[in-house]
Amino acid sequence: MSTTRAPAVQARHLVKTYPGQVTALNGLDITVESGTVFGLLGPNGAGKSTAVKILTTLARPDSGSATVAGHDVLRHPDRVRRAIGVVAQNSGADPVATGRDNLRLQGRLYGVQAAVLDRRVDELLERFALTEAARRQVKSYSGGMRRRLDVALGLVHRPEVLFLDEPTTGLDPQVRGAMWDEIGRLADEEGLTILLTTHYLEEADRLAERVAIVDRGRVVVTGTPDALKGELRGDAVHVELRTALGDTGRVLVEGALSALPGVSEVMVDGPRISVRAQDGAAAVPALLGALERAGVAVATATVARPSLDDVYLRYAGRRYAEAGSRTAGTAGTLAPAGGAR
Repeated sequence: MSTTRAPAVQARHLVKTYPGQVTALNGLDITVESGTVFGLLGPNGAGKSTAVKILTTLARPDSGSATVAGHDVLRHPDRVRRAIGVVAQNSGADPVATGRDNLRLQGRLYGVQAAVLDRRVDELLERFALTEAARRQVKSYSGGMRRRLDVALGLVHRPEVLFLDEPTTGLDPQVRGAMWDEIGRLADEEGLTILLTTHYLEEADRLAERVAIVDRGRVVVTGTPDALKGELRGDAVHVELRTALGDTGRVLVEGALSALPGVSEVMVDGPRISVRAQDGAAAVPALLGALERAGVAVATATVARPSLDDVYLRYAGRRYAEAGSRTAGTAGTLAPAGGAR
């Protein structure tokens, strides 16, 4: 007789509104299977961090339900906190304590036995290349070292689910790449369930087995990165105009480009035009000709294979880079006594 393993994380119809009628979550639904890396991808203000705060018991939804590691986040928050590790956007380490002391304190908060704790601390210090700096105060660490320590803190008690909320924000590209490598190894070797929130398209594409794209507090599409990109047949052609189009010009251009053979999914957003084309390189001359006949001046035109940016454009109706202007409400921080970091 076969049994079906329950999802590690499940959220249904989460709604959260902050003072001033700022809607952070607007019916968000996600399901994260055990042992997978799940990416919650969206621009700043999309509601990702609010979702994590609810799933880690830091905030209560206005409505909806959620379970983590089989425990209801509203009815059994203590059980949830024992089952999870959390790496928040801001470092949870004590800057005047050493790296080793931070890890030992975290272990004691979770009730890790002394005989086990020292071995676990040594293991994590070595894993995250912090052994030589273990007896230094954390305030002397570089940004990358502090971030590695934050991840180690979330792992001391061997959680079932690890939440990484924007884990590489503020890191330089080289350090960010090293963190990506470590997160990838962590998922492969530990068999953890990891829920990763990020606004970096490349980060989600590289690390996540499945991605939920979030826009304005709701999930607009879920799937594997390859499958989502594979839905977009052909190439993406992006055209930058010298000036933005008004409503009349937009309608004229949309009609002219939609009539071209092999061109579909025409979107005009101010000075930017995006289309799908069966053969992008072959379509560019026809596109430029149609725009010239319409009296529209072109600055640049590029052709690319489908990306998560194109997926976002298709399902959210706007370019990813321009979607972060909406700012979600603020939320609280987790008290150390609660266990999760």
